Amino acid sequence: MDSTTYGPSDQQDAAAQRADDRIDTRRAKIALLREPGGLARADEPGRVATRIDRLGRYYPDVRPVSPAAIAAGDPAAMRAASAILERIIATDDLLGVGYLEGGVTAASAVGRVSIRDARGRLAGYGTGSLVSPELLLTNHHVLPNAEVAGFSAIEFNYQDGVDGLPVPVRAFRLDPDRFFVADPGLDFALVAVKADAADLGPFGYNRLIGAEGKAIVGDFVTIIQHPQGEKKKIALRENRVVDVLDLFLHYETDTEPGSSGSPVFNDQWEIVALHHASVPADGHAEFGDFLNEGIRVSKLLEFLRGQRFSPDRQVLVDRLSTRPERCPRPPVDVPAATPQSLTMPFDIRLRAEAVPAAGAPESIRIDPDYSNREGYDPDFLPGHRVPLPTLSDALVPLAATNRQATGEPRYVLPYHHFSVVLNKNRGLAFFTAVNIDGGTSQPLRREADRWSLDPRVEVSEQIGEEIYRDNPLDRGHLVRRLDPAWGATAAIAQLGNDDTFHFTNCSPQHKDFNQNRTTWAGLEDYVLENADKENIKVTVVTGPVLAEDDDRYRGVRLPRQFWKVVATVHAAGRLSATAYLLSQEELIHGLEVAPAEFDYGAYRTYQVPVRRIEKLTGLSFGDLTAADPLAGLESTAEATELRTLADIVL
Repeated sequence: MDSTTYGPSDQQDAAAQRADDRIDTRRAKIALLREPGGLARADEPGRVATRIDRLGRYYPDVRPVSPAAIAAGDPAAMRAASAILERIIATDDLLGVGYLEGGVTAASAVGRVSIRDARGRLAGYGTGSLVSPELLLTNHHVLPNAEVAGFSAIEFNYQDGVDGLPVPVRAFRLDPDRFFVADPGLDFALVAVKADAADLGPFGYNRLIGAEGKAIVGDFVTIIQHPQGEKKKIALRENRVVDVLDLFLHYETDTEPGSSGSPVFNDQWEIVALHHASVPADGHAEFGDFLNEGIRVSKLLEFLRGQRFSPDRQVLVDRLSTRPERCPRPPVDVPAATPQSLTMPFDIRLRAEAVPAAGAPESIRIDPDYSNREGYDPDFLPGHRVPLPTLSDALVPLAATNRQATGEPRYVLPYHHFSVVLNKNRGLAFFTAVNIDGGTSQPLRREADRWSLDPRVEVSEQIGEEIYRDNPLDRGHLVRRLDPAWGATAAIAQLGNDDTFHFTNCSPQHKDFNQNRTTWAGLEDYVLENADKENIKVTVVTGPVLAEDDDRYRGVRLPRQFWKVVATVHAAGRLSATAYLLSQEELIHGLEVAPAEFDYGAYRTYQVPVRRIEKLTGLSFGDLTAADPLAGLESTAEATELRTLADIVL
């Protein structure tokens, strides 16, 4: 992995060969880009559809387009795809000022790599970017092995300020003893920086995202670099992706030696590639007879996932998937999306989340890379398999499809430590299922709420912000915020915490119900505290009762009841499943009238047999029905009110 026998000339030769092999393919793509609607046809249909899907994360008015319809050349699909791509990608170079703000933020994490030998003599320069709080990404041919990395350094702020004067440079040695991994084939090196969090924190980092859809043929890219080892520069506009290979991107842009290891960004300031070569491309005078090549970020992350690391190094690798942190400065306050705000070049709200004011609570930041969500684990409870509930034949057609699903059933939406199955007609969950590990739970503070739609599901199949404006309704978590907030590190736990702020995990609940601590609010905690102390793990399945006669409000039918099924393993390995029901009927009734007319005291928590929940929901809980302690009693009431948590039969 640390071979030094594969040098820059080898990389140049290999890149030149790839460029030469694809001359005809590349020319055909460039020709298509010049035609009306060519953006939707210049790349593979699946890649075009995935790009549109990802743009929906930044442009709330973007709607998905079927890849099958694009592949079939369906006129309506092609018109829709072309309209989206032409509006967002093929711009007239008029971009919102937020683009500049994002660029400043991204550039702060990019520095000059000073390559030195054992005697401290300068051997050359490269470019690198922090991609986590500790790790720097550059090329293998810049840092070919741990020994060279140990002699070298990264220099931040080697640039001029707005006044034209040099900015004070901050230099740090690299720390390959803590972490170093490199691969000559993918021409990358990932190395720790020898500095503490307080020193590196102000520079932030540019997180690597493994999800597809970050760039297609025709996308513009931006490279932040130190050409020839000079002060930091940026190659703006007329830098376009002209070919997408399995491992590499080809693009036209201005780079020079010293630019090796530079991050290549799309217009949403996501890193799409690691720049590593510029090679002659005869017949392409339109971009100076030179072609640039970068290694696709998704392939770098795929490589890292296939490696085995020691536990302390694996923690650092895991942090590559955590949310970005930036230099403290006043946050940009952008209101919720309005028709006027839909034309922004990228979602400045997402960028603003990365720059919290000093001392202020940080906002929820949902990881935009949905490829790394493993979801609910049916084998979480030791000695017992607890699959997700199954939908009845009548319910299956009502389930929203996860457009990114690669297996069956395609309606499951996996998140960090939990999963959701959504009713597309109601825009609410059929159920959520979460694994809770009390042994590694992290007591994360409550941050400023920021709810998001899930881009894997049609927008029309989710209830969003509009239902909650100017009324007493709260966004009620189905999976509680802290239930999936567990793991080896606080950063991992934070991913689960933040994922609960998807509207798919939300149900309208009256504020006095949602904010009042009742027996309902403490059920999971009580079961955890009373589980076998050597195995404090619990699985919780939760959902609303979606009744046909639920009252309508703003076009949405509001649930009047909610349910939970809680499974754990008791001493001697016995599986136990208990079920609970809460009625919100009197709170929801009369929502259109003045708040003073609400009856806030009508909701109560009941323990019920698991089979009662099956009848109410149309779901099947499999073996959990037999694991219900109420099922073994000679006489079981349909519902027993819980006045205190001690009334629960476990």
